[in-house]
Amino acid sequence: MVMAHEDQGKATPVLIVGSVALDSVRTPFGEVAEALGGAASYASVAASFFASPRVVGVVGEDFPDRHVAALAERGVDLAGLQHSTGRTFRWTGYYEYDLNQAHTVSTELNVFASFRPELPESYQGTPYVFLANIDPELQLYVLDQVRRPRLAACDTMNYWIESARDKVLKVLARVDIALMNDAEVRQLTGESNLIAAARRVLEYGPGVVIVKKGEHGAVMLSADSYFTAPAYPLQEVRDPTGAGDTFAGALMGYLARSGECGDGDLRRAVILGSVLASFTVEDFSLRRLFRLSPQEIKERYEEMARITRFDSL
Repeated sequence: MVMAHEDQGKATPVLIVGSVALDSVRTPFGEVAEALGGAASYASVAASFFASPRVVGVVGEDFPDRHVAALAERGVDLAGLQHSTGRTFRWTGYYEYDLNQAHTVSTELNVFASFRPELPESYQGTPYVFLANIDPELQLYVLDQVRRPRLAACDTMNYWIESARDKVLKVLARVDIALMNDAEVRQLTGESNLIAAARRVLEYGPGVVIVKKGEHGAVMLSADSYFTAPAYPLQEVRDPTGAGDTFAGALMGYLARSGECGDGDLRRAVILGSVLASFTVEDFSLRRLFRLSPQEIKERYEEMARITRFDSL
């Protein structure tokens, strides 16, 4: 398994569009105030282990220089990160012992409220595109700016499914991979059965649907394939924030590194997404990802292979 960070200049670029934020999070195991967060932050750092991430997002005047430096140190291309007058997007929330359920205390959109993702010219030919959870109208705007990407993936959330369903469907018709959690896929389709719901999403346009199930892993479906991956078994979880975005970033980064998108490549990408997410939840913010080594990723990937291996009868 080849990691990209040491040879970032030759790594395949991946465009990641989404939020860059300051998070204040409390769990039963600790808390942080105004730590680096946002979907684009988690996804880009995860992708950086395999590919060369290019971020399009927006921050305010108060965004700390140390966070910019930390992302740049991971090889994240920040030419598309807009710096606007005002305050950075902030999310404050907490988790109780059910770490699958986030409780929002406050969401301050600030400069993110007027975010318009303008791609630098150098980004417009990026072959791999991940549209993190933003307004589907903005996702469509990004797709209008990129030139024939080899692979495009999108994420969404219940708010957009409820308030802008028609636009969500337009996005799904234009991407190759759709990522959402089990509640969202049921909400979008009206199907109570998860597999039936995922197959309905395939009818909307994407060739692959990946359903994120938190501590229960992920399910991937295409027209002729079904794959389920467990979450890596952890005895200590400190903060689940950003796990889903980490999963998506690692998945896209690996597919870019592979240069292929066959069933075997997708399965490996899903496992790597699960592996990277398992590191994210071991600490607050992106702390664990920033001190993660390629060897640790390889060891946990091989352990996942041992966990899931069994022989035919």
